[in-house]
Amino acid sequence: MPINAEYRGPGELPEIIPVFPLPGALLLPRGQMPLNIFEPRYLAMVDDALRDGHRLIGMIQPDISHTRDEAKPELFRVGCVGRITQLAESGDGRYILELTGVARFKVVEEIAALTAYRQCKVDFFPYADDFVARKGEEDVDRTALLDVLTDFLNANNLKVDWEGIESAPNEALVNALAMMSPYGPAEKQAMLEAPDLKTRAEILIAVTEMDLAKKRTSGDTGLQ
Repeated sequence: MPINAEYRGPGELPEIIPVFPLPGALLLPRGQMPLNIFEPRYLAMVDDALRDGHRLIGMIQPDISHTRDEAKPELFRVGCVGRITQLAESGDGRYILELTGVARFKVVEEIAALTAYRQCKVDFFPYADDFVARKGEEDVDRTALLDVLTDFLNANNLKVDWEGIESAPNEALVNALAMMSPYGPAEKQAMLEAPDLKTRAEILIAVTEMDLAKKRTSGDTGLQ
């Protein structure tokens, strides 16, 4: 999706960003994530992002396995910042919005903010390649990816818009499939932290193959 801001490198993003911890949520550069915002602290976060003009929200997963305080879970060290590119008011106090991924970040530290929502000092420079659209997509094994997608769809009795898939560039295809994949926080985090698009695709393929093998062994077809 086109956005009104052009981010050409890490230096064009703020050092401190609001973060939205959400288990299983995977946002990737140039991917689109719909969000239904209803908690007061996150409604305030959206308002502040719009008021400040940057329109940026960092999506990050809580690291439950290392959490002592459930009210304030530990965070994984890598997330992805997105820009609010669509926003609608529901009429019942909610925001329906869409984030478009800009770049991944490493958490330097969480700051002691006065806001109800959490904020972190972050570093975008380790992911400078995220600012280059479609970088490395020629290295993706598209055939292997489509083969495992076909197996997954058949095992779960699902259908998909093949015309749209076949016309999608490799970056859009890999990132969309990774974001929509039904896997857990650990698998999602591994795909987020993949050093390049080729590795992300390989992780997605491997995880899907293991899931299919497990279902075949257990006799579970995945039907809902």
